[in-house]
Amino acid sequence: MIAVPQAAIDLAKRFEGFHRVPRADPGRAHPYVCPAGYWTIGYGHLCDPKHPPITETEAEVYLALDLQTALAATLRYCPVLATESESRLAAIVDFTFNLGAGRLQTSTLRRRINQQDWSGAVQELRRWVYGSGKVLPGLVARRAAEASLFLCGSMR
Repeated sequence: MIAVPQAAIDLAKRFEGFHRVPRADPGRAHPYVCPAGYWTIGYGHLCDPKHPPITETEAEVYLALDLQTALAATLRYCPVLATESESRLAAIVDFTFNLGAGRLQTSTLRRRINQQDWSGAVQELRRWVYGSGKVLPGLVARRAAEASLFLCGSMR
């Protein structure tokens, strides 16, 4: 069984952040609407708007489970990544965690990866920067970090 690469965990934590509400309850995260319009909590875990506040430790448990699901989907749709570098796998696991397995499944990105067209895959990866029809600076930065990791094994 392949473990979730540490670089995928680091990317998710970096770009999702742990959202606290300092004045009301400084040690806990509360549900919030992400820039794409979804209710989330902790490190980007999809939730009901009435989800109770959680600690950072609880958020890390959710993140671990969500990334395990993203890893399984990534390997199901892009089996060639099982024998590629861990950094390449980590980049696509983060992409899958961020956008969902359905987006990966139907994407040209998936085709490029399975064809081992690495430069084409990076071009496709960089196209996924829209939320609610607008280019989101956070997604531009996230895709750039994933592309860097995918190509050369380092996050910028």
